[in-house]
Amino acid sequence: MAKEKKLVEQITSREENFAQWYTDVVIKANLIAYSNIKGFMVIKPAGYAIWEQIQSHLDARFKQTGVENVSMPLLIPESLLQKEKDHVEGFAPEVAWVTHGGMEPLQERLCVRPTSETLFCDFYKDDVHSYRDLPRLYNQWCSVVRWEKETRPFLRSREFLWQEGHTIHATAEEAEERTEMMLKVYADFCAEDLAIPTIKGQKTEKEKFAGAEHTYTIEAMMHDGRALQSGTSHNFGDGFARAFGMQFTDKDNTLHYVSQTSWGLSTRIIGALIMVHGDDSGLVLPPKIAPVQVMVVPIRQDAEGVLDKAKELREELRAAGIRTNLDDTDKSPGWKFAEQEIRGIPLRLELGPKDLAQGQAVLVRRDTREKEVVPFGELAERIPALLETIQSDMYNRAKEHLEAHIYEAASYPEFKETITKKPGFIRAMWCGDQACEDQIKEETGATSRCIPFEQTKVSDVCVCCGKPAKHLVLWGRSY
Repeated sequence: MAKEKKLVEQITSREENFAQWYTDVVIKANLIAYSNIKGFMVIKPAGYAIWEQIQSHLDARFKQTGVENVSMPLLIPESLLQKEKDHVEGFAPEVAWVTHGGMEPLQERLCVRPTSETLFCDFYKDDVHSYRDLPRLYNQWCSVVRWEKETRPFLRSREFLWQEGHTIHATAEEAEERTEMMLKVYADFCAEDLAIPTIKGQKTEKEKFAGAEHTYTIEAMMHDGRALQSGTSHNFGDGFARAFGMQFTDKDNTLHYVSQTSWGLSTRIIGALIMVHGDDSGLVLPPKIAPVQVMVVPIRQDAEGVLDKAKELREELRAAGIRTNLDDTDKSPGWKFAEQEIRGIPLRLELGPKDLAQGQAVLVRRDTREKEVVPFGELAERIPALLETIQSDMYNRAKEHLEAHIYEAASYPEFKETITKKPGFIRAMWCGDQACEDQIKEETGATSRCIPFEQTKVSDVCVCCGKPAKHLVLWGRSY
């Protein structure tokens, strides 16, 4: 990366204190504000604009697979939540309850949705009758509430925004196909739009979603080597269907239970964006997801013709489909550069009197700070190509970082030493016994992130107990 004086001095260095760096970036980039309710955050325009881009890109991918959007109620009656035993037990500690309507106590407690499986099941049981009604491929964009003990902006809050897909199918094979399909949608979205590489795999029995037969996940690595679960897809089989009586009449005129899936991705992914790509000057946003791709910054805008040309270039770039803004405030150029950097805008277009006289502008990349002089007439063609290069370079750097921080351990002493001295993921064998999973977590702080779909063999025995191994597991400390 090109050497340049750091413009944003108030952000803690990542290497000095990564947790404080993250908080500094979230606040200084104006993404959120803290509310007067612990664990609840205000997502400010700059933060919400990123979420809108995520919604737009992801929603288009969903619709390409036949998914339709719906909206379910915010509240769930306690009796409805109790219908699936494993599900309610999994969420019980996190549920927020409504006990009064106005001044009157309710006859039945209502929980603020922590997730909406039970609501969709209650709806589907009355709405689906025949094989002709299947499949149902529904998704909703909403907020949910989970009463977390420890909270951090985007990563873990008591209320967060997300999407939750809930589909039902005539056969177990169709449900499994949908479960795997949606995981691929998430992985492709992260790689192609967010420039975040992930590892796909299946959660262990201990780590799977409450009530699911099995859970698939994509795991991303942050700059500090910690894992962040970035999207999950669950196959429920017919467990919920039996609990809620979701049946349909098949072509042979017999009753069958539906097979069900759910899948979700939340505003936690904004935390991943920050921690994968950010630097000591703030955000570094991939161009595809950046709300503003180019910031036009006039230098000496009081000079004749400079501001007029800056406005003209802004409109030309917008007409070319490039998300472009103009900073025509009376702040100094240094302050404008600092604000553009902390917000992570991929490209800065500088224009001063000398540039105007020579018919050119200076483009500055946010990710590398490399500068390039481009004639006015070539900007609309050059900028999209440069944005594609930035997108690709950001993904490649993140992938290199991921691959450089995946280690292997064949013995437990080696595992302990690696997790202590080398932040990142560890590939190690596992016997399948939860006791070993629990012991590893208790003694090292590492959890099983997933059983990767791409299985190789590090050794023949479990890294913890030495018994014959069943799976290669990806382990890591997480957020």
